[in-house]
Amino acid sequence: MIDIGIVGGSGYTGGELLRLLSAHPSANVVCVTSRKLAGKPVVSVHQHLRGMLDLRFEAPSPAEISQRCDVVFTAVPHGTAMDWVPELLDNGAKVIDLSADYRLPVDVFEKTYGIKHRAPREAVFGLPELHPEVAGASLVGNPGCYPTGATLAVAPLAKAGMIDRVVFDSKSGISGAGAEPTETSHYPNVAENIRCYRVTNHRHVPEIKQELSRLQNDIRISFTPHVIPAVRGILTTAHVFVKDSFTDKIQDREFVSKLYTDFYSKARFVRLVDGVPMLGNVRCSNFCDIGFEIEKKSDRIVVISAIDNLVKGASGQAIQNMNLMMGLDETTGLWFPGGAP
Repeated sequence: MIDIGIVGGSGYTGGELLRLLSAHPSANVVCVTSRKLAGKPVVSVHQHLRGMLDLRFEAPSPAEISQRCDVVFTAVPHGTAMDWVPELLDNGAKVIDLSADYRLPVDVFEKTYGIKHRAPREAVFGLPELHPEVAGASLVGNPGCYPTGATLAVAPLAKAGMIDRVVFDSKSGISGAGAEPTETSHYPNVAENIRCYRVTNHRHVPEIKQELSRLQNDIRISFTPHVIPAVRGILTTAHVFVKDSFTDKIQDREFVSKLYTDFYSKARFVRLVDGVPMLGNVRCSNFCDIGFEIEKKSDRIVVISAIDNLVKGASGQAIQNMNLMMGLDETTGLWFPGGAP
């Protein structure tokens, strides 16, 4: 069994980690931290887990957690994980960080988040479909939810060097804003409404650029997010404008299909679908569904991806990374369908 600690277990991602790990055959959660809630039963916050675990929130030091745990998930606010990660690593634990602290180069992180990085460490970007080196990592920076759906949507086209420009339009469920209500997530502001925010400067853009530039270094990228009146899910529509030399080739659907099929031939959690992916088909699962349509006599391919922002966009992907880091099949504890309808 893998002894597991969760630092910052009171939020949505912490609760989702606990839900998924409760059914994982090799997982044994031994420690869940929350300084504010120390001493209270975990199920007093995550009531859907009643009968599934008997733990109380704790407030131990990083060294204490490392002594008890093989793997630690840090599900804390941006700028906080860096106060935990070095000591966790130095005391022998493997770490998957669900904040942004270890996703980006230090200079990019500081510019994007306006936070001085106090404890740089080398980490692997935890998108397993693009980073098989996750399997040998001690520290993984789990990707953001938007970058996961956006990057997976167009990675095969970038690998082929086809993209001139891509415009991402992403629509997320309210849970992406976290457990604490904000103006963006307050029910009266979201119900029967679609709310666009950070229209041209969302802080996940550097992650998308970082990952796609590894595949093709001359892509122009634009991204705009929206919040929709749904609890879970991110539907990303990628308007891909290809280079002139590929305009004729993309009119051949079989050519484009083969690019995707070959690229994702070993990706267990990427499903290529005919037609338009739907959030209901991936809800509560670790799958990313991808479909595309080619605009006739044009340079545009429209690619759509659907993920659950709390699973493949956060906690499920973190467990997928843990499986690889610990030598397990990546599907362990995650191989189940979405909760449609």
